[in-house]
Amino acid sequence: MRDFRDAKAMAQTLREALGAKSIPLTHSDSLELIAKLFGQRDWNTLAARIQVAGPPGMSAHAAEPAAESPPIAARQEIAVDPAALDNYSGFYQLNDRAVFTVTPDGHHLVMKLTGQRSVRFFAESATEFFAKIVDAQVSFVVGPDGRATSLVLHQNGGDIPMPRIDAATATEIADQTAERVKNQSASPGTEAALHRLIDGIASGNPDYNEMSPALAAATRKQMQWLQPLADLGNIQSIRFLGVGEQGEDVYSVRHANGAAHWRIALDDKGIISTAWVTPGP
Repeated sequence: MRDFRDAKAMAQTLREALGAKSIPLTHSDSLELIAKLFGQRDWNTLAARIQVAGPPGMSAHAAEPAAESPPIAARQEIAVDPAALDNYSGFYQLNDRAVFTVTPDGHHLVMKLTGQRSVRFFAESATEFFAKIVDAQVSFVVGPDGRATSLVLHQNGGDIPMPRIDAATATEIADQTAERVKNQSASPGTEAALHRLIDGIASGNPDYNEMSPALAAATRKQMQWLQPLADLGNIQSIRFLGVGEQGEDVYSVRHANGAAHWRIALDDKGIISTAWVTPGP
């Protein structure tokens, strides 16, 4: 089901529907109408809200290329004893602000990352599961008793390990993230770290020591898709837009030849744990 994050697609649908009835509507006018339908003052206001909310669906926390995702590969679903799925139920930590929650649902598992929608996963082996609505897979690492000790999320070309945590730790992380989202204040150091990250990627020589191991690995893999950032030219301004649903800071970055939106978060040691980019404004 579409929501406000699908506003651009809805605007295009509106233009096509009215065009079929010989009612002309410009691209900008259609965007403004959709913004009004969502109760926003104008398109710029809605666009900022979309950037803060992030894209629908599950997303790995690494530097993402703006290119389209590859088609989801065909996978074969198998039946798994629902009793075995209880061994995977629980909480897994992505980072200091986000938790991956796994819940059995009949013969399937429902998984939810902090700030994102729930996604149903289907078994393709006793320990490997895949989603049908997003290109994502999860592998569970189990102990001698069959209970999962961690999981690995496979998405966007990356493999992201997450250790199991107890309910109390998951609640503490959720409460801290909710407080950040409520306050909508930029974390100290994220703007400066973002500036260095963009400059490093544009030069082809980012400082991987400033990134978490997972983010550094993902950035190395995706440098060829990130290199077009160099074509945007020098940074002219960085504007804080707000705090995303996973506690990451959202910035609009204007360059000499264009703009982009970035999401970034630092861990408790000041290392970049999350960073990804989408076209802007």
